[in-house]
Amino acid sequence: MDTPLSTIAVVGLGTMGTGIADVLARAGREVIGIDISDTAAAQAVAALEASTARAVARERITEEERQDVLARFRTFSDLQAAAGADLVIEVVPESYEAKQEVFRALDGIVRPDAILATGTNALSVTRLAADSAHPERVLGLHFFAPVQAMKLVEVVSSVLTDPRAVDAVTRLAQDLGKEPVAVGDRAGFIADGLLFGYLNQAAAMYEAKYASREDIDAAMKLGCGLPMGPLALLDLVGVDTARTVLEAMYAASHDRLHAPAPILKQLSEAGLTGRKAGRGFYTYAAPGSGEVVPDALTPSASADAGGGREIRSVGVAGSGTMASGIAEVFAKAGYAVVLAARSQEKADTAKARIAKSLARSVDKGRMTAEARDTTLALITPAGSLDAFAEVDLAVEAVAEDLAVKQELFGRLDKICKPGAVLATTTSSLPVIACARATSRPQDVIGMHFFNPAPAMKLVEIVRTVLTADDVHATVREVTAKIRKHPVDCGDRAGFIVNALLFPYLNNAVKMVQEHYATLDDIDAAMKLGGGYPMGPFELLDVVGLDVSLAIEQVLHREFRDPGLAPAPLLEHLVAAGCLGRKTGRGFREYARR
Repeated sequence: MDTPLSTIAVVGLGTMGTGIADVLARAGREVIGIDISDTAAAQAVAALEASTARAVARERITEEERQDVLARFRTFSDLQAAAGADLVIEVVPESYEAKQEVFRALDGIVRPDAILATGTNALSVTRLAADSAHPERVLGLHFFAPVQAMKLVEVVSSVLTDPRAVDAVTRLAQDLGKEPVAVGDRAGFIADGLLFGYLNQAAAMYEAKYASREDIDAAMKLGCGLPMGPLALLDLVGVDTARTVLEAMYAASHDRLHAPAPILKQLSEAGLTGRKAGRGFYTYAAPGSGEVVPDALTPSASADAGGGREIRSVGVAGSGTMASGIAEVFAKAGYAVVLAARSQEKADTAKARIAKSLARSVDKGRMTAEARDTTLALITPAGSLDAFAEVDLAVEAVAEDLAVKQELFGRLDKICKPGAVLATTTSSLPVIACARATSRPQDVIGMHFFNPAPAMKLVEIVRTVLTADDVHATVREVTAKIRKHPVDCGDRAGFIVNALLFPYLNNAVKMVQEHYATLDDIDAAMKLGGGYPMGPFELLDVVGLDVSLAIEQVLHREFRDPGLAPAPLLEHLVAAGCLGRKTGRGFREYARR
């Protein structure tokens, strides 16, 4: 185990095995590719030839270096070829039976000091090691696809693993230009342990017909900055693979959030396993293609074709950052805006905040000085809601307190003209409760902007059971005119984004609480392995732990799922006044400004 890992066998030359072989050969290792399928072996060689040819064309390597890489990769159909390997990485299908068969055979082939690594992303490394003649040399080495691009490698130890083996593969991962994270043996490890619960909930949300597949995916990309929506990602990963991972996670946790959504079984058994089959949640141009093509579920281009009320003027109630941002957005789109606060002074301060925001846009060349002046001229600050008497759309952006919002809607009901649309920007409270505070619940709708409103493209449009069709159509039209992306959802806790985001964040807190992984390792795993713009603890500290706890509590009360109960560690930090960046301390400490 102390010898350099210079000769490495890769068992299983599917997409993942081929990718691992590619990065190993480029890093100067002798690579023995083993697959019972001659076709798979030939495809692996062709893939390496193609990827290295692209590297030459882009002048990243020379032709001579390319030939050296190709010469270091040899393929075989018999496990006996692994006899001289220092390390064997198996990447066969996610099945205990298949993997155990490989490990048992390797016991009689490789040297006693050779390390055996499983590429599993869901199965128990301990269980696989226990079946080996030398369990101390067995560990997990979980790469992420595409292997050539993704930096994260999870190095998984069982209670039986020799630390020297862990050190050896950790050094190897670093030599490959990867960032290894050491984790213990539990289903899903870090990245998949957090990711697949989120994907499962997205599948269940779609199955319940709460939102369309397009809206769910758009919401998570635009609302959270994710590189791919959850349903598109399930198609990329493979619906069958996701189901296997979730089954393993549920068997270990018995958490209902990990119980595979029934639609995953239905799609898997129908052979609709995602991109590789040409059809999953979406339909693709051909098996293996990433090109989505229209099908019976694709929204028609005429979905937003008129039918709404005319909106010329907009009232925005509130004086905080969100209210100012929303007023700025409407004014930029050419709407006359009344910005009403509890006093004229607060309203003037809010308009001054908008002026500073627009000045920054001018300084950065994003708008002209003339456009800035025109936008500001469209905003009228007011010290009372009475100024909303003639607006066509009233948008409240006051404190996230139901009593406060209901009192405000009661006043809007008396002040606003008949036919005016009344919208709440709540992120977690029931829109219907605001609607019932008025005598015209049919005119009330949710219009959930994301912070900062001028920059974030997403608006969740929340329709209650009483919202009129033309009100819904009006808000969709207006959202398009202010250059935002509307997604439709029903009036239930969390809507789309928060209902999927906050259970994921809560589960990350539980990982730390259970001493499974550190804050830094979890943040690194989700950024490097999942492509997230921020790790969960970075995000929690930015959002505010008190805000996050309140949303978790709302979700738990609404759905009554034990898995949604806020993590005690989160509750304890909030009780201690550690609320994140705004207090200088949350999960991490920050310099006081």
